[in-house]
Amino acid sequence: MTQKPPAKASRRERLRQIRETLSATAKNDPKFLPIVIGSFLVVFAVILGIGFAIGHPVLIGIFGVSIAALAAMTLAGRRASTMAFSRIEGQPGAAYAVLGSMRGDWRVTQAVEFTRSYDLVHRVVGRPGVILVAEGAGARPRELIGTHARKVRRLVGDKPIYDVVVGDGEGQVPLRKLQAHLLKLPRNLKPKEVNDLESRLRAIGGANMPIPKGPMPRGGKLR
Repeated sequence: MTQKPPAKASRRERLRQIRETLSATAKNDPKFLPIVIGSFLVVFAVILGIGFAIGHPVLIGIFGVSIAALAAMTLAGRRASTMAFSRIEGQPGAAYAVLGSMRGDWRVTQAVEFTRSYDLVHRVVGRPGVILVAEGAGARPRELIGTHARKVRRLVGDKPIYDVVVGDGEGQVPLRKLQAHLLKLPRNLKPKEVNDLESRLRAIGGANMPIPKGPMPRGGKLR
């Protein structure tokens, strides 16, 4: 039986990943620190000004520090996410990097179908059912999804199967919106059914291609 890591260790790991992500963003984005610091100062100045206007600058100023810090951290997170996406967008395995950073019970198997041109299909098992996520060019990703969907259908019966092609074309899902798209899918299965579904699908496994996992921070909020 696999034991879950202690909550404190898990929190420390998330904090470490956040620090690494922010540090990498600051190194690659010269405007990162000025924008984050500037947003803190602007928000704090506005709230402090309100405090002087109503005659309670100290009390409102203390409150303003928290609000300004929250605003700065929110902006920092969004800018870090944008930088992370820009570093992997268009690379083979970019969709897998995004899928691997999702929070929650998502069982991701990389490159269950592929071509030599690095058109890839990744299989995701979760509460919605089975989601086949393809990345690549032209019609090949759709063809790969069809190939794997037939294998999956034989094993999962009437359980839901969804397909997603990552891209900016018609009927495709942009990489930046991939997580949000999956999170909007209906929860059709109970946790026990998810375990059973994954056990069945182990029979067809994955290719374990040596594709890059990308710089996406696990547990990060990417929208």
